[in-house]
Amino acid sequence: MTKYLLLAVLTGFFTQAKAAPAPSNGIDLPRTYKNWRVIGVSHRDDNQSLRAITGNATAIQAARKGKTDPWPDGTILGKLVWKDSRHPQWQPALVPGELVHIEFMVKDSKKYAATGGWGFARWRGMKLEPLNNDGGKPCFECHKAAASTDHVFTRPAPLP
Repeated sequence: MTKYLLLAVLTGFFTQAKAAPAPSNGIDLPRTYKNWRVIGVSHRDDNQSLRAITGNATAIQAARKGKTDPWPDGTILGKLVWKDSRHPQWQPALVPGELVHIEFMVKDSKKYAATGGWGFARWRGMKLEPLNNDGGKPCFECHKAAASTDHVFTRPAPLP
């Protein structure tokens, strides 16, 4: 009997895994984004934030081969954004502080034709609250400034 009670408790424990956050603009949070490789980094002076720009396997392959104009369909670019913070033991260094948001650009030239071939999604803070903003149209308005680079501001970091 004890064996069955333990099995029931463990089954309940494992089935209560943290639920995925709600979609943002109809896009699900990529489950494996924490394991993606870095494509580039950026710092924004206007809002004092640090960003790591990551990508799925399609994005990494395109970036490493210089095939980003245009990025291929299937590319997903992730941007992890933190407020600037000073390193406690080395004050000149800026390090990630509070998580502001994570966002993704999903390339599907047919599905997202109205927004330059890209779907836009954002989740705010550690609670991953989805932002739904008219299908990402406001995001695309900003990204129009990068039309000459397939609406992507990120430049892959140079590597030898």
